[in-house]
Amino acid sequence: MLRRTILAALIAAVAAFGLYWWLTAPAALAVPAPTRAPDLANGQELFNAGGCSSCHAVPNQPDRLRLGGGLALGSPFGTFYAPNISPDPTDGIGRWSEADFVNAVMRGISPAGTHYFPAFPYTSYHLADIDDVRDLFAYLKTLPPVSGRVRDHALPFPFNIRRNVGIWKRLFMDTGPFVADASRSPQWNRGAYLVNGFGHCAECHSPRNLLGGVITAQRFAGGPNPEGKGWVPNITQQGIGSWSEKDIADFLETGDMPEGDSASGAMRPVIKNLAQLTAEDRAAMAAYLKSLPPVQGPTPPKRKEGG
Repeated sequence: MLRRTILAALIAAVAAFGLYWWLTAPAALAVPAPTRAPDLANGQELFNAGGCSSCHAVPNQPDRLRLGGGLALGSPFGTFYAPNISPDPTDGIGRWSEADFVNAVMRGISPAGTHYFPAFPYTSYHLADIDDVRDLFAYLKTLPPVSGRVRDHALPFPFNIRRNVGIWKRLFMDTGPFVADASRSPQWNRGAYLVNGFGHCAECHSPRNLLGGVITAQRFAGGPNPEGKGWVPNITQQGIGSWSEKDIADFLETGDMPEGDSASGAMRPVIKNLAQLTAEDRAAMAAYLKSLPPVQGPTPPKRKEGG
């Protein structure tokens, strides 16, 4: 009887582990052969739209194109450190293939076949067109290589187990492509593509649940800063309903708000990137953002007197 019980327990454990291994397996994208040569100008535009330098530029130095990483990103799950994505062949992505890069950006899978943590916003980048991702990769390869390997993330157990990210992806990551709205203008669709995809605006401007997933019903409605300090504003019409499209476009270029305040905190380097976009792309983003219906988000804490 005892043997049967032990055998049944072992079979159940093996079955449970097999199910876990299947559920958490990385699902790589089959990358088709390119249909055109890379467009470096487009790659640069998407580099700026994605704010790559905001996270990946070496901290405390003036060159936003030195993508040696190292920026600490706080979260409720521990501290993440942005990696080196310069073309350095040893410490960066200099030896990556195009397919490696596409799967990293669009599926959150490393060249070694492991999950990246979702501090890397591939949950938005999955909307990107593969040719656009190829253009971005080609542009990154033109930037200066930066030596130096970034330290490991500082995450406590069980958040440090990459395999568990497979479950998180099943719960919170949609891998469907961007679908243009035929009832909207080309400008609006371009803005929707940039805001929801490369711009990954919802990653910061949406509240998250206890597992770190964006709360879909309150997308773009603001919430606590994921890094633990301050409050990210509501950018639906509930929060910026008094802003015109021009106000939004101007803000994306200068960081100046119509009421006289200016962008601060983590938004300042984002504005530096968005200011590099074409005026047409900023206008497209503004048109899309202005169209967002009002959504009531979490209530920000009241400021203390004198604070």
